[in-house]
Amino acid sequence: MKTRIVIAVAAFAAAGSAFAQQGVSTNEILLGSIQDLSGPIAGFGKQVRLGMMLRVDEINEQGGINGRKVRLLVEDSAYDPKKAVLAAQKLVNQDKIFAMVGHIGTAQNMAAMPVQFEKNVINFFPVTAAREMYEPLHRLKYAFAATYFDQMRLEVPRLVKQKSAKKVCSMYQDDEFGLEVLRGAEAGLKTIGMEMVEKTSYKRGATDFASQMAKLQSSGCDFVVLGTIIRETIGGIGTARRLGFSPTFLGSSAAYTDLIHKLGGKAMDGLYAAHTAQHPYLDEASQPLRFWANKYKTKFNEDPTVFSVYGYTIIDSFAIAATKAGKALSTDTFIKAMDSMTFPADMFGNPPSSFSATKRLGNDKSRLSQLQDARWKVVSDYRQ
Repeated sequence: MKTRIVIAVAAFAAAGSAFAQQGVSTNEILLGSIQDLSGPIAGFGKQVRLGMMLRVDEINEQGGINGRKVRLLVEDSAYDPKKAVLAAQKLVNQDKIFAMVGHIGTAQNMAAMPVQFEKNVINFFPVTAAREMYEPLHRLKYAFAATYFDQMRLEVPRLVKQKSAKKVCSMYQDDEFGLEVLRGAEAGLKTIGMEMVEKTSYKRGATDFASQMAKLQSSGCDFVVLGTIIRETIGGIGTARRLGFSPTFLGSSAAYTDLIHKLGGKAMDGLYAAHTAQHPYLDEASQPLRFWANKYKTKFNEDPTVFSVYGYTIIDSFAIAATKAGKALSTDTFIKAMDSMTFPADMFGNPPSSFSATKRLGNDKSRLSQLQDARWKVVSDYRQ
């Protein structure tokens, strides 16, 4: 009798330990994501969510990851760091997700990561190009995008020289996102013996940029670095056009979106932006990309965007690493798999990326596109 009890207890303990990993059960992997679904960058948040959903559905239709289906829970932060913390607490402590994937926003990620890390939950490929997404080195951090800092450090001096600009200035969002764009631009200017002539900032959520643009115009700026996202890019450039102020405008990957020309119209033509993956137009020359774009539109009844691509590739990359981690999926086995992972270049134009125990940013390459006739056109190859 005692022997049977001991065997039963041991069997129960073994079964419990097999599924002790938070967010992983016999037939499911539970992922969480925090998006802006109701705030100033809700356009981005919706697109990331749909891109993730498309890949999750594909994975599940193909049998899941090592026999486990993927379930994705998405919470709304409204682009507010305080709400991001509440969303993270729900996903991590109540829903008990395995990993946080594609969380959007710099300040939002920085606010939420401590909640995740306390419970050993990975922050996988956040949709922000801030250096804090992989620095300082942390076992639970993985980032996929060339940083805002490196984008500007590389692209500003190149374009300044190409345009023979004499007075470089900046308008930036007064938070870690905007400051990273500014710092990168200043670092790039130093390499060509120049300094920022004028700087002006705005608070997150601002809608009036008349004083900022008037300030830059009065300083004689002929090149303006924009640490802006959607409506600030449109509002800033639109205001400049009305003032008769026509410098070269350069934004980061945060301004590389179809929403700029869809909402801002012809006035946005001429804007440059750094980016990695390219915007997927339905009439792309590339057949695989064209097929994917049309599949997305068929499913969601709207055109895909580069943020849809981010969402899709984030889930795809997670699935590849989780598959490599094997049937005994845990935080430790996933990290072991990721730390020897190399992802090849893909149909979206993403360059190859690789990771290790000491390298948690996939790659630091970026390139430039320009809005020409309300369409993004790639105008430079990747730079590193």
